[in-house]
Amino acid sequence: MGNYRVPAKFLFSHILKCKILEPSAITKNTIEIGSKYSPDFVCTPFKYTLGTLIEDLDNGADTVVQFGGGCRYGYYFELQEQILRDLEYNFQYINLVTEGRTDIKKIYKDLKSIDKKFNPIKALYYLLITKNIVKYMDTVDDYIRHNIGFSDFKRMQKLNSKMLYEFETAKGYFDVKRIYKKYFEKIKAIPVNKPDNCLKVGIIGELYTIMEPFANYFLEDELAKHNIEITRFTNAHYLLFEKHKKIKQYLKNTPQITYTMGADASDNIGRTLEMCKEGYDGIIHIKSTFCTPEIGAMPIINQICKEYKVPIIFFSFDANTSETGIKTRLEAFYDMLEMRKKL
Repeated sequence: MGNYRVPAKFLFSHILKCKILEPSAITKNTIEIGSKYSPDFVCTPFKYTLGTLIEDLDNGADTVVQFGGGCRYGYYFELQEQILRDLEYNFQYINLVTEGRTDIKKIYKDLKSIDKKFNPIKALYYLLITKNIVKYMDTVDDYIRHNIGFSDFKRMQKLNSKMLYEFETAKGYFDVKRIYKKYFEKIKAIPVNKPDNCLKVGIIGELYTIMEPFANYFLEDELAKHNIEITRFTNAHYLLFEKHKKIKQYLKNTPQITYTMGADASDNIGRTLEMCKEGYDGIIHIKSTFCTPEIGAMPIINQICKEYKVPIIFFSFDANTSETGIKTRLEAFYDMLEMRKKL
């Protein structure tokens, strides 16, 4: 999912004595394999992750570690494992988070089964460093996202890639901090020519489709071509360390919702109201096909946007989505926003 393989590899390579195989980059072949062995009406991230698992096992992995989620993603573990067993793959399957809950004793036992010399104190130290890597990554990504439409996109991306590479080989806490400061300063030194009245668009939706660029056909890059300031709230640091508190605020301050609707639905409704009040020029909602929580949230999001007269466009992505169709709709949405801005 995006570049989060970097902190994952950093953590596990330091706390476990075993070879860490990086997941292959997602390709059309990944989706085709995942779709072939998945139930037809399962949500799209299931197909992406199943295809990735099959490719990883074919590349020699004998142990798979997965993190569950707060919607159907929390149940991927059981179904994907059964599918892979039926395909006669022989492997150890470990799920560290199930239905959004963690069991410290179970995690300790599972990691001990991989490495008998697993040291929990050492693991806590590297977990803290990994947390910082995630925070630094997301901070830099947010800055780039806000400015790539008005700067040298390739230079920013190149420096970001170098930072991620050095994170993988960082020696400790202070080394990670040094790498972050070095590259963030270089990125911020790149000239940004952004007008005060530029178009401002917020992106909300289902977390996997938002955070994995291949899953949304690199939608953010397409937006940047039109000189748009992009805001995307969902990232790993937010999901892990900020969302729980933020959801409580949304339930208190958003009259359209009084309870959590599962996954990112309530969060996206609260974000919509927030962006409408802040004067965003437009909102883009993206999700995977058959994402039930987002389907429930869409009518409420649409009603809020109508009330505040803020344009919104909805995209659903699956294995058969047309990239040309997405780009055509995106260009039409941009043209409409630009015309409204000139009025």
